Amino acid sequence: MNHSHYEAVQTVQQLKATLIEADLTRVDVVVHPPFTSLRSLQTIFEAEKLGIFLGAQHCYFEKSGAYTGEISPEMLAKLHVSYVIVGHSERRTIFNQTDEIVNKTTKAILNSSMYPVVCVGESLEIRQAGTQESFVESQVEAAFSGVKTELIKRAIVAYEPIWAIGTGNTATSEDAQLMCKTIRSKVRDLYDDDTSDLIRIVYGGSVNQDNAGLLCAETDIDGLLVGGASLDGVKFGNVVKAVI
Repeated sequence: MNHSHYEAVQTVQQLKATLIEADLTRVDVVVHPPFTSLRSLQTIFEAEKLGIFLGAQHCYFEKSGAYTGEISPEMLAKLHVSYVIVGHSERRTIFNQTDEIVNKTTKAILNSSMYPVVCVGESLEIRQAGTQESFVESQVEAAFSGVKTELIKRAIVAYEPIWAIGTGNTATSEDAQLMCKTIRSKVRDLYDDDTSDLIRIVYGGSVNQDNAGLLCAETDIDGLLVGGASLDGVKFGNVVKAVI
């Protein structure tokens, strides 16, 4: 919940000025602004052909109805949104988003021809108990329950270690790699080798230009879900440049 639509436009302009065309051919760059900025950024992206994808932070799984305050996948698709974050740790903890809702939302996004960025991750208590791998595996299984193989290949899984957010603890690239490997193995168990190889698994948690390269050098980390560093166009651009 940052940036008015004016500030969002300024941030994207900074991002554009920081990147060169080669950066955008190496990686997919997605910007996920608040709902109030989507239309403004859509207009800029399409008019200037920036090569940056538009994403949303959340949606509700129903197509329409008496759900005051919610936004449907169809509404986002009409704005040419390509990616939607699902089950972010803040949605789960603050707004009580359950695994069942994450699953329904993931299906709705896929059925609207967009890419869900499904967030999973464990709390400090779960990690201290040593059950983090089974917990994250259960989140992955719940998120993709009933999702067909041809659809899940368009999904992205984002591992965000809640225990490393605001606790003073730091997730190393090795920590991130271990859990992303666990996630990939779980996808293989649920589907097949081909699906496990194709699905993109990204890491989110205090990502910056200094650790972006190390994280993406790991075998099972295909990208990054950037938090605070994305609020500044120059810092965000530098993260993109640092990705291997």
